[in-house]
Amino acid sequence: MERMKKSKTKMENKNMRKEEKKSLPKLPVPNLEDTLDLYLRSMRPLLTEEQYKETQKRVTQFGAPGGLGELLQKRLLERRENTANWVYDYWLNDMYLANRVALPINSSPVMVFPPQYFQAPIDSLRFAAHLISGMLEYKSLLDMRSLPIDYARGQLAGTPLCMEQYYRLFTSYRLPGPERDTLVAQQSSVMPEPEHIIVACKNQFFVLDVVINFRRLNERDLLTQLGKIYKMADSEEERLPPIGLLTSDGRTEWSESRRVLMKESTNRDSLDMIERCLCLVCLDQSTGLDLTDTSRAKLMLHGGGGAKNGGNRWYDKPMQFVIGADGCCGVVCEHSAFEGIVLVQCTEYLLKYMIGSPSKLVRAASVSELPAPRRLRWKCTPEIHKHLSSSAEKLNRQVRNLDMDVHKFHEYGKEFIKKQRMSPDAYIQVALQLAYYKCHGRLVSTYESASIRRFQEGRVDNIRSATAEALEFVRAMADLKSSDMEKMDRLRGAINAQTKYTVLAITGKAVDNHLLGLREIAKDLKLEKPEIFKDEAFLISNQFILSTSQVPTTVEMFCCYGPVVPDGYGACYNPQSDHIVFCVSSFRDSPRTCSGEFVKILEQGLLEMRDLCTRHNAGQPNTSRNPNEKPNGNPNEKPKEQNLERPIQSHATRQGDKTREKPAGLGDIERPPPQVLVSKAAEQSQVEIQTQATSQGGSK
Repeated sequence: MERMKKSKTKMENKNMRKEEKKSLPKLPVPNLEDTLDLYLRSMRPLLTEEQYKETQKRVTQFGAPGGLGELLQKRLLERRENTANWVYDYWLNDMYLANRVALPINSSPVMVFPPQYFQAPIDSLRFAAHLISGMLEYKSLLDMRSLPIDYARGQLAGTPLCMEQYYRLFTSYRLPGPERDTLVAQQSSVMPEPEHIIVACKNQFFVLDVVINFRRLNERDLLTQLGKIYKMADSEEERLPPIGLLTSDGRTEWSESRRVLMKESTNRDSLDMIERCLCLVCLDQSTGLDLTDTSRAKLMLHGGGGAKNGGNRWYDKPMQFVIGADGCCGVVCEHSAFEGIVLVQCTEYLLKYMIGSPSKLVRAASVSELPAPRRLRWKCTPEIHKHLSSSAEKLNRQVRNLDMDVHKFHEYGKEFIKKQRMSPDAYIQVALQLAYYKCHGRLVSTYESASIRRFQEGRVDNIRSATAEALEFVRAMADLKSSDMEKMDRLRGAINAQTKYTVLAITGKAVDNHLLGLREIAKDLKLEKPEIFKDEAFLISNQFILSTSQVPTTVEMFCCYGPVVPDGYGACYNPQSDHIVFCVSSFRDSPRTCSGEFVKILEQGLLEMRDLCTRHNAGQPNTSRNPNEKPNGNPNEKPKEQNLERPIQSHATRQGDKTREKPAGLGDIERPPPQVLVSKAAEQSQVEIQTQATSQGGSK
């Protein structure tokens, strides 16, 4: 009877979700001529004169009256009529499912919680039980459709947003495939909902039922079960190989390993339990590392490799809550199911729940005799052991290759920027362009995520931040002859251009999704790839050397991710009232990149921009300070010649692994009793700020 009621409720909720979606408009198909014009303008700062002329010729040919562009546009308009969102499947496949790279670092973003101070294993288990209790509360809000609808903030504020992504938090799974993955969503009204989570501990996996005899476990019972799991994981006799390492491999390799695993019925049963669970809770062992912001970010992204907690994961699952015995905690997110904003909203709810709802360890209304959690079993052939060795080796290479720098810029935050009557997001994007130009003497294709949740099943489009106006500004900043007035005019021009493109993106009129749709329609029609998509400029435009996202939070935590190309940067930023958190990543094996150096130059540029605004506001004359000179430096010191063409410091010149890591600031204080440490950040309501930033940019 209880299951029948749940089934009926699921069907009713599904119908409600359909009605909610229908109340939102469909994503528009932009005008073809407008997109081609905007494409040319966006590529102008990135191409040589010769490259631009060739691109111009191909674009003109594609957009000619009666030509191929018009045919594809017509078919795209027909597709819009017949689908809820014409770009959704194309975008999902292109961005994620067809991508063959390994998920850790390359694809899966993470949220890093404030460091916790556990004095004994029981403290981390209490934290885990409290967090699971909060997760179940949040899921009940989703099940009852009690989650308030999000409304856009910042640009074009007040518009209701599509909530569909929230319903994939605990019901989705990314199934690996040999050529393309599948995003599996459990939406059946017949099959029972999953009522278990998977707990990973010491590379072993355990089934923890959170509902027994139709009753949800209370926090005391969850703690009891976690304690049992902790003891079971200690058993040397029953310890099994770290199968989770296989999910850290490239998607094609993991697909093959899974195919081999599936030959054994024992393995099939274990895979089924993992693939149908609500989420994972990963109880990590202490790593022995000094837990700075940077080291915690690295550990969240890859677990420290095979020798630490790299096998204590199952990367296909959208939500993995990590609780380290050393206090390193956070969430690992499989990104294909939802954007960063959904991850932020969920995790902020959990952290605030844990602060506002004291740990409830009373036994009221408990299940009297709890069955022991079940260890998942694996039968491993020599072939599987070979795959495990290969996966571990590749993960360890990734661990060594990641160059991460988490930096808190304390000189000013978004309040100072707002006083200049500028958008904080646009201002920071221009600062990122300035930093890259200072490092390399040019601009590059840049991805900034922009939400299109104003439309049915909306995900994201790209804000192309490397604008012609940004190039004019960074050149003016490098030119000693430019006056403050000229620089200020260029800065405002760059910010206005960035803001205008943002509005185009969030209203469905940007370039990237439209071009993707036209390309995929041609493929669907089995036509030869149009010349516009064979052009060198199109390849350049999709190599996002700067992959950026604004991910603001209202509690003390931060988001980070890896680069999306071998010689690129991942740059995630969290603007607060009086400071900005930057998480910059790159790869050590690229001689062109260095995260620490980029952060140093970014900070320098932010100070120069502040000084420019301050002098302009005060009406002071231009001091013609060299851009390389630190603020408040010696005015009599001879300016150094700036070399904008040099690549930034090669990794070969570094001293081992000594990237700049600022201490978290809590290492020397006396340890308090175990509690959830969450600081209230600058006042900021919902995180739907201007671009509705997600936690990662493009992947091609």
